[in-house]
Amino acid sequence: MKQDLDRTPTPRDLDTISLQLGRPARDVVEIGARCVCGNPLVATTAPRLSNGIPFPTTFYLTHPVLTAAVSRLEASGTMAEMTARLQQDEELAARYRAAHEAYLTERDRIGTVAGTDGVPEIKGISAGGMPDRVKCLHVLVGHSLAAGPGVNPLGDEALEAIRDDWTADRCWCAGAWDPDAPVPSRDLSRHVRRLAGERNPVMAEPQATPAPAPQHTIAPGRVVGAIDCGTNSIRLLVARAEGPDAGAAGEAGGATPGAGRVRLVDLHREMRVVRLGEGVDATGQLSEAALERTFAAAEDYARLLRELGAGSVRFVATSASRDARNAEVFTAGIRERLGVEPEVISGDEEAALSFAGAASVLDPAALGDTGAGDTGAGPAGEDRAGARAAGRERKVLVVDLGGGSTEFVLGTLTGPDGPQVTDAISVPMGCVRFTERHLHGDPPTPEEIAAATADIEAVLDEVEAAVPLAEASAVVGVAGTITTVTAAALGLTEYDAEAIHGTRLDLATTARISGQLLTATRAERAALPYMHPGRVDVIGAGALIWATVLRRVQRATGGAVSSAITSEHDILDGIALSQLA
Repeated sequence: MKQDLDRTPTPRDLDTISLQLGRPARDVVEIGARCVCGNPLVATTAPRLSNGIPFPTTFYLTHPVLTAAVSRLEASGTMAEMTARLQQDEELAARYRAAHEAYLTERDRIGTVAGTDGVPEIKGISAGGMPDRVKCLHVLVGHSLAAGPGVNPLGDEALEAIRDDWTADRCWCAGAWDPDAPVPSRDLSRHVRRLAGERNPVMAEPQATPAPAPQHTIAPGRVVGAIDCGTNSIRLLVARAEGPDAGAAGEAGGATPGAGRVRLVDLHREMRVVRLGEGVDATGQLSEAALERTFAAAEDYARLLRELGAGSVRFVATSASRDARNAEVFTAGIRERLGVEPEVISGDEEAALSFAGAASVLDPAALGDTGAGDTGAGPAGEDRAGARAAGRERKVLVVDLGGGSTEFVLGTLTGPDGPQVTDAISVPMGCVRFTERHLHGDPPTPEEIAAATADIEAVLDEVEAAVPLAEASAVVGVAGTITTVTAAALGLTEYDAEAIHGTRLDLATTARISGQLLTATRAERAALPYMHPGRVDVIGAGALIWATVLRRVQRATGGAVSSAITSEHDILDGIALSQLA
């Protein structure tokens, strides 16, 4: 009876798991294993999540120290060595197959407890590569801790191998997470969002995510996965192609954004702040802690991609991994966890993908009707914009403001081949990079702000020399800094992607919000209800960059463009669309 009580999750357990993972705990049926102090080590999860997704990973490691230790072991090549031994050692292979059967039996029991028994999509499928391979040591270690020694031989071996970093006979909780931090009650990232296209005429209408199909099935259509790993965050999109030619988009070319033949329907969208580029500007290499955070997120993404049936996955890495001397460590770690080769793309390709993603939800006709000037600027501004656009196709400037770099992409939305980039540049200016370089005070001093502003203006001189900003008829801003500034301008009580997507802000409002975020203390920024914890330290620099960019565009266009549209669609959507083209 004591064991049953120990496994029953309490509200405190669920809060602790949420803090350990940095996101709300989901569908936890039992606590599979506990630290000697009582904190959770393993969350035993229902075989079907409450959103209807089958979930084969019954035993989920939650403790950050344990998870990091297992990640380091995986990076050492242990999984390949274990898989080879399974082919050579018949006794080990038999014990591993028995572990697979024990895993399935326990999952059936958990399903009965949770009321989600009978999940045909994962019938006979355990996790971690069992019964023939080793694909995820986290699964095997979680199974060993939950079932006890002697059940999963390779999980037991992994626990022995990490004894220098973690053991079950002592508490490793101190400093592993912040027990006084606000408990995540809702994922503040851009996650499984539903877009209200009708709210703003600039956005194309058919973008609302449809209601789930009955009986938890996924409608026909190719499913693709896209991962964007930037300087500050790593993001995942799993989406299904829908439309008349969705099943054969590759041959038909139906994935061309704006062509009206294929659109993406979100199945899952998630962002985690991992700070991969932390310190790169100063040291020139990726830190061990940053790599561990990124690899842990990649492992979770790999599980989600499998569960949602992604037929292809593209992993794009941007500024931080372009700059680092030890980029090969990052590449090898991602390859091992996700089974795909990470693409360290050029700045030009990054810009093109950003434009494709943003353009995929823009309605060219409505954009033209709206006018390039601020909607509150009056007829004069709109007349200037119309005169400038006369005799040529209107161009849109997409600005993707990241952690280490910012992309400026000018292009057209219509034409026989869909949206086309005419000019683009990627510059080493982002919220993380400029925070580390300039803004050290809490709040930053006037001298620090002045130095950052001068640096931003110097970078924008380079941008304007490469991209004719004066030809822009409208500006679209994407990525977390810009969506957060928009949330602040709207006075949201929580991060709401529906409210943010399609919002048009004038320069005066953006500048005012920028000043507020820039001069606030860290504690004041952290208390904002829409603020993702990972953006607290860097949002001031990001907001300053964004306001300065808009000021430069207004000047370049002679005042014709004095506002910007915020889009929740960006390079992530472009990466997904590129797999259908």
